[in-house]
Formats: sequence, C-alpha cells, structure tokens
Amino acid sequence: MSWVQLRDRTWTEVASDRSPFLLVPVGSFEQHGPHLPLDTDTRIAEAIAGRVADGTPGVVVGPSGNFGASGEHTGFVGTLSIGSAVLHDVLVELGRSADHFRAVVFVNGHGGNIDAVRSSVALLQGEGRNIDAWSPSIPDGDAHAGFTETSLLLAIDPDCVHVDRLEHGNTEPLRDLLPTMRVGGVRSVSANGILGDPRGANAADGTILFDSLVTQLLAFLSENGEW
Repeated sequence: MSWVQLRDRTWTEVASDRSPFLLVPVGSFEQHGPHLPLDTDTRIAEAIAGRVADGTPGVVVGPSGNFGASGEHTGFVGTLSIGSAVLHDVLVELGRSADHFRAVVFVNGHGGNIDAVRSSVALLQGEGRNIDAWSPSIPDGDAHAGFTETSLLLAIDPDCVHVDRLEHGNTEPLRDLLPTMRVGGVRSVSANGILGDPRGANAADGTILFDSLVTQLLAFLSENGEW
C-alpha cells in the first residue's frame, strides 16, 4: 500500500496540503495467542486507515496509538497497557493539537479502547472540534486471536502469522466468559490467550472481511459528513 503517512512529511508539506484530513489508527500492545504479534490490533487499524487513504488526495494517516487499555491481558508476558484514563487523556491532547487538520477520525482497532475513545471524542466535540471515531463491527467474529483476527492478518500481513503455532482456544460465547474475565482477566478463561479457534483461518476470508471493514469506515465517514 502507498498511502501518505504524516510521519514522512515535513511541516511545510502538511501546510501546503490546505488542511488535510487525518486518520489516526488506535491499537494496543497485547498478547494475541502464540501465533499473532503483540501489535495485532494496531496493524489491523493501520491497514484499514491506509486502504481508505490510499489514492485519496488530501488524506493522511497519522502516527498510530500503539498502546491501549489492555488490562484484561496483563496476565500474559509482553502485554503493555496504559489503561482507559491515560488513553483518554492522550487522545484528548492529540485532538486538541490537531486544529490545523480539516477533520480527525480515530480508527480504533481494539475493543478495550472503546470507553476511552468515546469519552475523549465526546469531550473534544463538546469543545467544538471536528473529531470523530470509528470502530469495526464484526457480528459473527470470534473474540480474540481466533479465526477473525488471524484471517485478517493472513490477508494483510501474512509474514507475521506463525501458522505452525495455531491452537484451539476457548470458544464459549463471550457473554458467558465476561463475569470470570472481569475478575481474573483473559488468563482465567484461556491458558493460551485465544478466545476462538484460528485453525481454519485463511487469507481469502480475511480479504473479504478486510474489504468489508474498509467499506464500513468509508460509509461512516460519508454518513457523518467527514469526507
């Protein structure tokens, strides 16, 4: 993909773009089973934002939020979390600094970030700023590091998937697991960190899913007058 990334530009180039539109991927740094990288959510958010920006004049992809609210995963080595309160503050200050952009949309890739993303956007919009947020909707998707996320990464970044380490996870409905997870985190319901079954994951289904998420974000931007 060849989308324009803000990190590659100088301030004078940004100024000459006449108020560019900014997409900011917001991810996490947390365990995704033995087969997916710790920055899985960030990679997915970046890829969706990048596809939307690709070939669209005046749209840039900003620096990613690489850390999120991942307290439920801290029972696994490698997970790094800044919590909802800090994430809220980070997004608020980032949004306040972005007045020179025509509009800003946080592209959220981690469910645990939703409270912080919503509260920060509500505050920023209350201040009169043109800022919004989008999170993917996958009605039939499994919860974590299963078929859904593994297929997505096989489609967008296959080299990062350890296909020789695919394992069955806990496939009970998330609503049934939540009471235990609220007390003991993901580790209390899944020893390998997987909520779902990635063993049937494949790039073809991942591509279909990825394209649908890109379409979702484009529709969101259009419906909310961002585009």
